[in-house]
Amino acid sequence: MKPASILAASLEHRLSGYALAASAAGVSLAALGQPAEAKIIYTTAHEVSMCAFRSQGKMIELDLNHDGKKDFSLVNSGNSYIGGCNLSVLAPDRRNEVWGSTVGRIYASALPPGAEIGPNSKFRPNRHWLMVGNYSRYVSGTLYFTSGQWNNVRNRYLGLKFLIFGKIHYGWARLSVSVPSHTQVNAVLTGYAYETIPNKPIIAGKTHGPDVITVEPASLGHLARGASAIPAWRSAGH
Repeated sequence: MKPASILAASLEHRLSGYALAASAAGVSLAALGQPAEAKIIYTTAHEVSMCAFRSQGKMIELDLNHDGKKDFSLVNSGNSYIGGCNLSVLAPDRRNEVWGSTVGRIYASALPPGAEIGPNSKFRPNRHWLMVGNYSRYVSGTLYFTSGQWNNVRNRYLGLKFLIFGKIHYGWARLSVSVPSHTQVNAVLTGYAYETIPNKPIIAGKTHGPDVITVEPASLGHLARGASAIPAWRSAGH
């Protein structure tokens, strides 16, 4: 193996995509010491975004298959009009979609564990899906209200549809969201996964089984030293 020092920076994201999404790239996972039958790549996470009174919360980027390209972004932004916050999902690629509903505007659905995410799901093409938002209305005084399915929920799932090499894949992201007041929205991302077989549905929350590989987010430094340097790769259930 070539020393890490001579690896060009432009190749690092390719190494990431090889090591963490080998199946999607058509490379056998067995080459990385993993069961070849694994079909779901589940990544553990703990990322927190807190927004309060016209502040900007941390943007959380989702690179589901770890190819160096973000598939979705979670934006927790301050609303300057009322001093509240809006939590939304954005898709840099217009072809990527989120399971949602339309009630005046497009909302991202908060799916329960066990929901099947696939070709028959209610995906809504857009570039901006609201998860939860704070608003005000003046009716004999100011009335604050919150809209969206992610108002004070725990361990709910975003249903995601995205492209790998031009082919449709399905995935999910698990979050807990709290809305302490009309000026605050707190979100915690605790994991995400995708199905490596194109057009095959995935079950929201599935993290165990012979068809699942669980990984920890690996640094590019580990990847530059090769797959053997990624300490946290393991098949689910082990």
